[in-house]
Amino acid sequence: MWKLKIAEGGPWLNTVNNHIGRQFWEFHPDAGTPEELAQVERVREEFKKNRFRTKQSADLLMRMQLTKENPYDPIPPPVKVNKIEEITEDAITTTLRRALSFFSSIQAHDGHWPAECAAGLTFLPPLVIVLYISGSLNAVFGPEHRKEVIRYIYNHQNEDGGWGQHVEGPSTMFGSAESYITLRLLGEGPADGEDNAVARGRKWILDHGGVVGIPSWGKFWLTVFPSLQILINYLHI
Repeated sequence: MWKLKIAEGGPWLNTVNNHIGRQFWEFHPDAGTPEELAQVERVREEFKKNRFRTKQSADLLMRMQLTKENPYDPIPPPVKVNKIEEITEDAITTTLRRALSFFSSIQAHDGHWPAECAAGLTFLPPLVIVLYISGSLNAVFGPEHRKEVIRYIYNHQNEDGGWGQHVEGPSTMFGSAESYITLRLLGEGPADGEDNAVARGRKWILDHGGVVGIPSWGKFWLTVFPSLQILINYLHI
């Protein structure tokens, strides 16, 4: 089971501010009760089922963990007020208590509110590309990391087979080429993925002129670092 770590160090982490605000996920194979593990799978399946309509995860796995770590009284039921009804002090107080209870339940122990960076789909692929080229992919990404990265990319594939530049965006060559390449570097075959996801991604790229149409930053990631690898191999360093 994955656990969100807040403001903690580790052998791979350095800091100049005592890790304040730092958040990262760590896999614990023996963590979680059967009920918690079942709840995680339900949340995953629900997101997958609705992923074309609701493309942001709402940090549900994080909220499950933090609400358990921050036990508070149950959140009061919402106050319903019609347009002509006078708003009472009790209604205002209850609404404020609802807001305070909710945000207190998802606050990290160091005081900040963690959240997923759910915008760009072009942040993760360069990391995988550089790790692969440097020969560090297996050292940094264990089997569970690979599984979650692959799941993430598949979950954000658009219905037309491509990927956007961000989770809400239409398919672009930048998002599609980098996501497709990342899947292949992580071991996914040309026919892998539900409903031929990898093949559909490749088809979208070819149907839109091929990877040569990727913008400048994509050309940088796909050419500069592979060229450095060739140089390193040539110089035997």
